[in-house]
Amino acid sequence: MKTSSIPPLNAAAVLKRYGLRADKSLGQNFLQDPFALEKITNAAEILEDDCVLEIGPGFGSLTRYLAVSARQVTAVELDPDLLGPLKAILTPHPNVRIIHGDILELSIADLVDQPNYIVAANIPYNITSAIIRHLLESEPKPRRMVLTIQQEVAERICAKPGDLSLLALSVQVYGKPSIAAKIPAGAFHPVPNVDSAILRIDIYPEPLISADMLPSFFKLIKAGFSQKRKTLRNSLSSGLHIKPADAEALLTSAGIDPMRRAETLSIEEWKTLCEVKQ
Repeated sequence: MKTSSIPPLNAAAVLKRYGLRADKSLGQNFLQDPFALEKITNAAEILEDDCVLEIGPGFGSLTRYLAVSARQVTAVELDPDLLGPLKAILTPHPNVRIIHGDILELSIADLVDQPNYIVAANIPYNITSAIIRHLLESEPKPRRMVLTIQQEVAERICAKPGDLSLLALSVQVYGKPSIAAKIPAGAFHPVPNVDSAILRIDIYPEPLISADMLPSFFKLIKAGFSQKRKTLRNSLSSGLHIKPADAEALLTSAGIDPMRRAETLSIEEWKTLCEVKQ
């Protein structure tokens, strides 16, 4: 079966048929536009022997596209009310394994049976950061993540030095993010209040910061962004609970102007700061 032969799925009709409503507390906005689903699948660049992990399959709109392309799809759904419709809709796709559970509480190693797997998902906006962090900090790591998230957040993750954030650094240390496409709010049911984007993250073989320095890196960037409007001299002093003079000395030793702000530092500069601090 080719993706072009997959019939459209009307989320409103499915909800009505099963007597259900979209749960706002779970961030349920069902992506149903075929063009958007095709774009996500294309961005994932799935090979026929790939295993794909999907988070929040809903009624299986995207799952069906993934199943046509991959060897196996593991779809993790939190809402028990959706399991019945999901299983019925995915009956033609025996290579889909449905798991009922909270992705944040599950071990990735228990969900995927091979390294270099792919993540493709339309994830709830309210736990975007938590899901990305869970996937990037778990083993095995995916080789690629393709996530439909709020457009503003996707743009923030892809930011360059000068406009970096804690979230952007936390992602960019593990992989290269890019926006594959933008998705209008009308592609979903119910229609959200914001537009979305397809965020693609190509994971590096190894993080840009060595494993033994990652704890120090995260401690430093959290301290640096703890008081974003302040200079690094003051934010590191406060965040690391050290004297301003010691924070200034640390920054100067790393060749960084203490008067700069956290969002202006590149990962390389944070790495140098980690090395000086050790």
